[in-house]
Amino acid sequence: MKALITSGGRGTRLRPLTHTQNKHLIPIANKPIIHYAIEYCAEAGIKEIGIVYNADSTAIPDALGDGAQFGVKLTFIPQEAPLGLAHVVKISKDFIGDDSFVFYLGDNMVVGGLKRFIDEFEKNQSNCHLTLARVKDPQRFGVPEIVGQRIVRIEEKPQKPKSDYAVAGIYIYDSSIFEAVNNIKPSARGELEISDAHQYLLDHGYKITYSEITGWWKDTGKPYDLLEANRLVLDNLQEKNEGQVDENSLVTGKVVLEKGAKIINSIVRGPAIIGKNTVIDNSYIGPFTSIYDNCLIQNSEVEFSILLERCKLIDVTIRVEHSLLGNEVEIVKTQGRPATNRFLIGDQSRIELL
Repeated sequence: MKALITSGGRGTRLRPLTHTQNKHLIPIANKPIIHYAIEYCAEAGIKEIGIVYNADSTAIPDALGDGAQFGVKLTFIPQEAPLGLAHVVKISKDFIGDDSFVFYLGDNMVVGGLKRFIDEFEKNQSNCHLTLARVKDPQRFGVPEIVGQRIVRIEEKPQKPKSDYAVAGIYIYDSSIFEAVNNIKPSARGELEISDAHQYLLDHGYKITYSEITGWWKDTGKPYDLLEANRLVLDNLQEKNEGQVDENSLVTGKVVLEKGAKIINSIVRGPAIIGKNTVIDNSYIGPFTSIYDNCLIQNSEVEFSILLERCKLIDVTIRVEHSLLGNEVEIVKTQGRPATNRFLIGDQSRIELL
């Protein structure tokens, strides 16, 4: 069993964060999203993993290396253009060969790992095993039509979904999937849709089985999804203190303080994670907050948010909540007169003012 993980695409729904970095490298609980996918595969006993990445950037190969840190071997497969998930599978044939494999969308997160899905695939001697999750907005996803206990049809982003299930971003295939991806045509949006490949398998008598994800699953394609995934991961934290907390501070709940973190005259309520060399001074950090390395929070309050590296919040008089701050973002109280709100904002940013 091998694994194939996606790390391409343009991350348009997460702009402006993705103007300057690959969305799969955005940290959830201070760990890049794609690390979770690789770790899930390693935990399932998979040692050979292919990573499909945008050919115009080496950010992913540079960040991940050869896989030794995860106990696996990584092979990087460039994709010249985002031409659909079935195209990702198609260009990976040389890496996969005739082996069965897990196809994992690298911006998805699921509790409980992969082994139970692999076991179902092998027990049922399936050609394709899909994971399904109940969602509020199935029209965003590939949607199965289920009769009895059998999938009879799969439609990509339907206007009128036939069920409230989404095909989640974890698929398991044998080599028959390559017949499918080599025989489908691009959709109206010019992509080879993985739902069309699944429908090809159904139409040609291949065996498709499925498992329902009964815990939590997140496609982290939108800002709120990132915050929700962060909340869910933080909720399962094991508290750890490798930083410093002074006698005037109060740290309660499940909190991780990484090396060099300093809590000075502040309150931190977990679950939360404070990154390396980050300073929290005379401030409040509320639940479900991840603050990355080398940040400074001074005379400010933050809750249910993600702050990336080298952020600064200084003398911010209103609590920052439900927010995503990119690398090196600074929010500071204005000095001098006139007392105005002053902004330096990049493309596709969003600000909500009280």
